[in-house]
Amino acid sequence: MIRFVFASAALLVAAVAAAPQYQHQQQQNPEAHAQIVRYENVLQDDGHYNYQYETSNGIVANEEGLGAHSANGAFSYTGPDGVLYRVVYVADENGFRPEGAHLPTPPPTPEHVFKTLEQIRANPPKDQKDFSLEALDATLARLRQH
Repeated sequence: MIRFVFASAALLVAAVAAAPQYQHQQQQNPEAHAQIVRYENVLQDDGHYNYQYETSNGIVANEEGLGAHSANGAFSYTGPDGVLYRVVYVADENGFRPEGAHLPTPPPTPEHVFKTLEQIRANPPKDQKDFSLEALDATLARLRQH
């Protein structure tokens, strides 16, 4: 029995010694130490605001708006690929609408869709109680923006 315990203990020690030894390497991300080099923030009594900031690693951002109702702004940064990315945006009752050269854009609306919607507008359905010319006009305006 003692030989069994001794052999088991020896195997356990050998297994622990043979296990891979991991060294804890703390990888430093240079972005983690970025400093704010410029910061301005203005809040007016009527709810209008604007802010801008810049960091030591090249991030630049600004925004102006009115409370939580509307805002427009921009930000830029250099990606891991070394390319400068810039986004300009509007946020309001129609949602967040970013624009940037690197962002995808919707394809253009086909002309036949406009023709069909214009025909519906010229001859609105009379049997649909929930039909709304205002909603159709808003849809047409939104599609024409793209």
